[in-house]
Amino acid sequence: MKLENIRNFAIIAHIDHGKSTLADRFLEITKTVDPREMKAQYLDQLELERERGITIKMAPVRMKYSLTTNDQRPTAEEYILNLIDTPGHPDFGYEVSRAFKAVEGAILLVDASQGIQAQTLANYEMAKKAGLKILGAVNKIDLNSPQIETVLKETAELLECSPDEIFKISGKTGFGIKELLEAVIKKLPSPASKETYNELSALVFDSLYDDHKGIIAFVRIFGGEFKAHQETKLIAVNERFKIKEVGFFTPQMKANSNIQKGEIGYIATGLKNPDQLRIGDTIGNRAFAGYQEPQPRVFVSFFPEDGGQYDELKKSFQKLKLNDAALKLEPDSNEVLGRGFKVGFLGKLHFEITSQRLEKEFGIKTVNSFPSVSYKIGTKQGYIIIENPADLPDEYIEIWELMIDLEILTPAAYMGSILSIKESFRMGDIESHNLGQRILMKTKMPLMELISDFDDQLKSATHGFASFSYFLTDYKKADLVKIDVYVAKDLVIGLSRIVPKNKMEYEARQMAQRLKDLLPQQQFSQAIQISAGSRIIARETIPALRKDVTGCLYGGDRTRKMKLWKKQKKGKKKLLEMAKVNISADVFKELLKK
Repeated sequence: MKLENIRNFAIIAHIDHGKSTLADRFLEITKTVDPREMKAQYLDQLELERERGITIKMAPVRMKYSLTTNDQRPTAEEYILNLIDTPGHPDFGYEVSRAFKAVEGAILLVDASQGIQAQTLANYEMAKKAGLKILGAVNKIDLNSPQIETVLKETAELLECSPDEIFKISGKTGFGIKELLEAVIKKLPSPASKETYNELSALVFDSLYDDHKGIIAFVRIFGGEFKAHQETKLIAVNERFKIKEVGFFTPQMKANSNIQKGEIGYIATGLKNPDQLRIGDTIGNRAFAGYQEPQPRVFVSFFPEDGGQYDELKKSFQKLKLNDAALKLEPDSNEVLGRGFKVGFLGKLHFEITSQRLEKEFGIKTVNSFPSVSYKIGTKQGYIIIENPADLPDEYIEIWELMIDLEILTPAAYMGSILSIKESFRMGDIESHNLGQRILMKTKMPLMELISDFDDQLKSATHGFASFSYFLTDYKKADLVKIDVYVAKDLVIGLSRIVPKNKMEYEARQMAQRLKDLLPQQQFSQAIQISAGSRIIARETIPALRKDVTGCLYGGDRTRKMKLWKKQKKGKKKLLEMAKVNISADVFKELLKK
């Protein structure tokens, strides 16, 4: 296939603006999928994507299409269209950035009823920075929203073009989809616009693990031709291998005799060790710039409910990492929960999705710690970075917390409601800009506040009309303290947290009460104490189980009962001195639920 007849492009948009539905219509028009097998959100292959109705993983597909003449007859010239459907949630922005390295153009999709949202702006800026040619399209025009013309105008202003150049489409009815697909061929550049090489070179933009084919690399070919049984290597790790199979996404993987310069496809490496492949590596003989390593923002420790499943948990995480390059792993241990892993995520949703994938795809149930973020700690010896509150030194000078630049896009009517939650989430000064009929609010906020319940509170305050995006910035000095949990005088390491000083008493009381409700009674009383440094700031007591030791006595002198009560009291005191409370995994799991 000639380079001039190939188009590599992505669909980008805010979450729930119809990317997957538009991809469905493209699959139907190009007859890529048999109508009998077609289903809604066809490219969303993960069960969780269908359950939640959102795209989590980028999904590539190869389509063939011939332009039509004015009388709707297909021309003889055929085009290859490589589409990558991308996620819309800010937690999965790294997926989008990887897709941009493999394509030359993008369709920016905007919902006619919602208009431009925060992540629309973020994705547009990312695509522009990547040098992509962008086509604008307003979706869901079948809803006859009264603001269609306004949304068209706003989208045109964003793309710096005429409203006439913005495509009006309906992914549901199919209106305008064919015209948009043909515009991809006519207006988006071919791979010839990007630098290509004669030497073998394929950029790895994603991967997965197959029990029979080993690691399968999703690649964009920048030079040469790859065939099955060909000897080649992964350049970053200098690992040589013989290719087992090459092919395309149709959208299932379909073997082909070769894949060539300008095309998107896959290479089955046959390698079995997941650590041998890195996203952004180059397969072949010529290396070039891959991807900037994603920096984890949220840290959670995972432990298998069944302690005997540690090895299975390790293998599952390794396989997930092949399919999710943003995961960062390192071993961890807990005196209650045993061995596990501390895992770095890009956000709260990323953590929730990974936890559910472990259970649904690998059958492993886990217990996890409180989500935390990294902190910069000033000590007499200098600054250190910690990712677990339990690692906070006993003596330190100051704590710096990770900050984000937050952008909130809201109708003007809800600006006051957002200002009402400003202090609760420790937002900085707010800078506002008019954007059509909406307000773009920019501020700084601690990342820790974002991963609490900010999303829910924002939706509640604005009735779901506001959206947000965020970007990691740097550390800022803050007035924070660590709170520790003691049960029967024993420190429970997994429950330590770093919280704002002005919230510590509230958080401590909440924790003490939940522990009192969850822990079972023992033969001795259990003191639950929450401390900040050497000061106890909250306390609850679980009373001892009482046994009527005098129930067997009938009448007689009271001194006999007094002797038994004193003996019982002495025994409980001795038991308390020896006591050690074991917090079960079930209690731990319930305690960590929001």
